[in-house]
This record gives sequence, C-alpha cells and structure tokens, in this order.
Amino acid sequence: MSATSLLTGHAVRSTPTAAGPVPASPGTVMARDLPADEFRAAMASLAAPVTVVTCYDDAGSPRGLTASAVSSLSLDPPLLLVCLDRGSRTHDVLTSAAAFTVHLLGPENESLARKFAGPTAQRFEDVALATGAASRHAPQLLDSALRLTCARHDVIEAGDHTILVGRVAVADCLGRPAGGLVWHHRGFAHARPVEAR
Repeated sequence: MSATSLLTGHAVRSTPTAAGPVPASPGTVMARDLPADEFRAAMASLAAPVTVVTCYDDAGSPRGLTASAVSSLSLDPPLLLVCLDRGSRTHDVLTSAAAFTVHLLGPENESLARKFAGPTAQRFEDVALATGAASRHAPQLLDSALRLTCARHDVIEAGDHTILVGRVAVADCLGRPAGGLVWHHRGFAHARPVEAR
C-alpha cells in the first residue's frame, strides 16, 4: 500500500505513466488526525520566537501575555499574525482590542517572558513602561529589543486557537539585536548569528 493510501485510508489506483501515481482527489479527507501529544512533541522541535503581546482593555488597563506562535504574514500591507489559545484569560481582550504591540525579546528578557506567562494579575507588576505616541494605542514595555505596534486587521478562528492579524503601524527598535530569545524543546534557547567564515 502506498504512503498516500495510508494517509487517506483509501487504496489509490496507480497507472504506470511517466507522470507517476495518480494523486488523491482534491479535498480528500485523511483517515485521522495526528494525536495531540504526538503533534505537541513534533512541534517542540520547531524553534519559535518568544514575544510579549500587550493591549489595553475596555477600562484602559494594560493586559498582555507571552506568545511564541508569531510570524510575519505580508509585506504589502505590512501584516503579522499571533496565534492565541482560546482558553487564555487574555484572549478575548486581545482579539477585541483595536490595537496591540508585539515585543520581540532577547536572551536578557527570560524573566520578562516568564512573568507574562504567569498569573494574569501580576504581569505588569514592577514592569517599566515606555512613553511616547505608540503608548496611547497599546502598552509599550521599556525592556524589549523591538516593539511592533499594530492595528487589528483580522481575527480568524482556527481550531482551539484564534489567529490575530495585525497591520503594523510603528516599529520601535531599541538599538540591540531583536528576536534572540526562542522557545525550543520546551525551554528557552538563545539564537545568535552564525559567524562569517
């Protein structure tokens, strides 16, 4: 039995043509999903940037969380996406906020990443905030390598997560390398450029 038929659960008829086997028809449903624990174990091998995403709630209070499922999406217009667990206490606030800021963290920001993954009520305790024009739209953490402030562009439901798409309006670089803190094999890791040979 071919690999294709194992995935689809159907025998796939092959004809000896120059083009190779006949592929499954578009939209063919696979026999089963990969079990959650196997998927989680596989994704642990995928290094992901560690960020803190912040916004204001309806009362004007700062809210935020640590997120690692973050990616650029489009250059024109400049879009990025953040995947948010629908079980998070900060989910509804972030997906309904008009604006939010994604903070890219460096290796020196591990404690900040842990803080924003901890108890919701304590996340902004003793955290220095930056002032400036962008701070009117979303809280700006003073100690982050790069801040990307976005207008909410779209919200897409996807399984047990929501994809929050932001249109980037402001990029504040603090003059040090950004994005060096990553989550890999269920722990923090430090990324650095490969030295030129």
